[in-house]
Amino acid sequence: MKFTELLTPENIRQGILCSSKKRLLELVAEMIAQQGNLDPHLCFDKLFNREKVGCTCIGNGVAIPHAKLPEGEKPLAVFIQLENPIEFNAADRREVDLFFAIMLPEQQCQACLPMLQALAQKLMDKSLCKQLRNAKSAVEIWQIFEMVDLQSET
Repeated sequence: MKFTELLTPENIRQGILCSSKKRLLELVAEMIAQQGNLDPHLCFDKLFNREKVGCTCIGNGVAIPHAKLPEGEKPLAVFIQLENPIEFNAADRREVDLFFAIMLPEQQCQACLPMLQALAQKLMDKSLCKQLRNAKSAVEIWQIFEMVDLQSET
């Protein structure tokens, strides 16, 4: 699955000020809830409880918070670039400033595992992360993801 199949420019936030992991997860939950017409508290609880199981950081200042939704027809995703990195309990001890968050319908979780692995693989690319960090708008971030998707096709 491509980045641009999961995201729209409206689901991307750039230069966000955020002070904590909890606040970041609240923001993610609000964005996903709005996108899927869901209860933001349910989304937050699912994301927060998933983080308790194990940190979703993949290194290099990147995290992929993800959780299961009890219902839904398709994955819901958001991308957030923070103005300043925050502590997120990463194994590499690096603070995190890039978040690709996704919530998956429970009945599709197994089918979506390869997609999550592919997203993680792409987001471990240091060159891509540098571009995402330097982007000055949500549209610019969207265009970067479009380029990644095009390169994946060749």
